[in-house]
Amino acid sequence: MTKKGKKGPSVTAKAEDRHWHGKRVKARSAKNTARTGNKTTGPRKPGLRPSRPAASDGRPARPAATRRPDAPELVYGRNSVLEALRAGVPGTSLYYTPDSDERVREAIKIAADIGIPLLESGKPELDRLTDRGVHQGLALQVKPFRYAHPDDLLQGTAPLIVALDGITDARNLGAIVRSAAAFGASGILLPERRSAGVNAGAWKTSAGTLANMPVAQCTNLTRQLKAYQDAGCFVAGLDAHGGTSIAELPASDGPFVLVIGSEGTGLGRLVGDSCDMLAHIPMFGHAESLNAGVAAGIALYEIARQRHA
Repeated sequence: MTKKGKKGPSVTAKAEDRHWHGKRVKARSAKNTARTGNKTTGPRKPGLRPSRPAASDGRPARPAATRRPDAPELVYGRNSVLEALRAGVPGTSLYYTPDSDERVREAIKIAADIGIPLLESGKPELDRLTDRGVHQGLALQVKPFRYAHPDDLLQGTAPLIVALDGITDARNLGAIVRSAAAFGASGILLPERRSAGVNAGAWKTSAGTLANMPVAQCTNLTRQLKAYQDAGCFVAGLDAHGGTSIAELPASDGPFVLVIGSEGTGLGRLVGDSCDMLAHIPMFGHAESLNAGVAAGIALYEIARQRHA
């Protein structure tokens, strides 16, 4: 829902007014040519892009952000818990096994200072709470994750958004969040269905970086990508058969959306067709594909390099 008095994001000029608009048109043509022969895809058909209904003040209506079921999550492991506490992740209880490790002592001190209840626990209890995960004697119970609205990721003049299509492993999600944080991304976009959500596994793999990385959910990824394009973003998808190397991506210094698919099936057909360009990561060895988290890290590094050159 639109908050009273809140202004929409003042991000970007329209796509057709930006200097790289001509490159986008050429990129789409090259993308469709590169994918010709793939029986699951074809050229983009012309048509109107869907628009959101207008709110009472004339602006597009913004539905309320979606949340996962209202259930607490556990972040466990010394580094993950400490990073979460340092970043102010809202904790409700800290379970710990007395230890001389410096990270455990710091975690206990931070939790005590901000009023999080401390519960001394034995290893069997922590094993049970974490389903025998590698907790290292430390676990933090946190409130359910609050997802951002997709429009919130458009803050700034040149946002870098990472959209995920079919990433169902929370560990991959956490690894991608960690890379996104390292290379200056503005946020992560997830579809509500057929996607991993922010849970304890994602928190642990992200090494606490989820505390400072906005994650938004959308009901329809294809529609949201088109909305980002309308807002002036260039949308590029990672695809093993993409006609362009990631080193040759145009417009990566402007508003940019990188779409990453699953390791097994890659990008969905409709999602791939919605991208302005499909790009691949050149590989010179014998591996046929890369893990989604690894691919995201490589691509984000290259985009960050170009943006800061």
